[in-house]
Amino acid sequence: MNGAPAPVRHRQELDEIRLLGRPLAAAEDLDALVRQASVARYVCIGEASHGTREYYHWRAVISRRLIEEHGFTWIGVEGDWPDCWRINRWVRGQEDQALDAYQLLAGFERWPTWMWANHEVAGFLAWLREWNLARPDHLRTGFYGLDVYSLWDSLREIFAWLEANAADALPAALRAWHCFVPFGEDPHRYAWSTRLVPASCETDVVGLLAEVRRRTLGRVKDDPAAFDAVQNALVAANAERYYRTMVCGDRQSWNIRDHHMSDTIDRIAVHHGPGSKGLVWAHNTHVGDARATDMAQGGMDNIGQLMRQRHPGEVFLAGFASYTGSVTAADSWGAAEQTMPVPAARPGSHEDLLNSALGGPALLVFGSDRSGRWLTEWRGHRAIGVVYDPDHEGGNYVPTRMAGRYDALLWIPEATALRPLHHEQRPGEPELETEPTGF
Repeated sequence: MNGAPAPVRHRQELDEIRLLGRPLAAAEDLDALVRQASVARYVCIGEASHGTREYYHWRAVISRRLIEEHGFTWIGVEGDWPDCWRINRWVRGQEDQALDAYQLLAGFERWPTWMWANHEVAGFLAWLREWNLARPDHLRTGFYGLDVYSLWDSLREIFAWLEANAADALPAALRAWHCFVPFGEDPHRYAWSTRLVPASCETDVVGLLAEVRRRTLGRVKDDPAAFDAVQNALVAANAERYYRTMVCGDRQSWNIRDHHMSDTIDRIAVHHGPGSKGLVWAHNTHVGDARATDMAQGGMDNIGQLMRQRHPGEVFLAGFASYTGSVTAADSWGAAEQTMPVPAARPGSHEDLLNSALGGPALLVFGSDRSGRWLTEWRGHRAIGVVYDPDHEGGNYVPTRMAGRYDALLWIPEATALRPLHHEQRPGEPELETEPTGF
């Protein structure tokens, strides 16, 4: 460590970090994490930003090892259900087989496209498809979206399913669609209208959900298209509620979103069967247990907390952290992506201590004894969203107690920006800002 000697308290924390940290340079350096994670049914892997190449790379390496060595058969990601269902069909060898992974991801249009249309994801999906095609269908690994934003896209998918399977139920879908038509696929306009006039499309989308559930009764387990239809109906119902709540500035909208994502994880697990094991890819603010952050004081839940509460002893949570480097992000919602500098972490933060204690990339697996000073100390932990301002990042630090938030942490002292497959276009479908850092 450079500079003046650290206070005794800090020296104890630095010593603890050094004892926990192991060099991270190759896939075999993940052995301790893979060993502990392999016995879990749900392994949730975070990221400290949505635009860091190393986070995506190591998340893919962890996922590949758990799929190859321990039979994990599904991945749920912080993405839209319809887009990821298309990926799911491709990696299973069922649709769009004339496309390669780069061409497939070029179809992503909803901002921010770089989250999924990037070189790291393309490389992983190309491997996953090759892996799947060498196996029988029931052993192939699926790829699913967990998020709640795709209101209009999901309604279109429901129409297509009803036309093919239950044409007499189309009136229920038309009622929901016509309710939203005046707002031109703009959730801002719809959400604000519900504040000005005490009326909404809630009854129509809930009615549509009930109709789709009735028409798919007994079919979901063995019919992937029916499973897709039900999930799109759930997305439509929860998206309507999410947008209506978020425009009120109510933090409850965060909970609507994370409960939806957690419920979707549970539905995917049921769909794959009682012995299935799955991976979850999302931001640290969704993956790290909210009870070990100040989110809990604001009444906010997240995936990590909910999965631990629902499935005690079956969940493994891993996060990421970096000290400095660069990141792909935008300076405002819907703007073009940029490569931005990430300044040195704030003094006294978890990142500051990790940088002082560790010489290079490292893996820290916490184990059963988490009584150490660093693990139990509350310190800021940086979270960068898709919108970022390197000159004003004080609000990006989430007070965190590492012992409760994660089961393991991957440390990248100097991170590099994610490489998008294409530049952002002007959004064709407006979206409310979703504040991926949490608040």
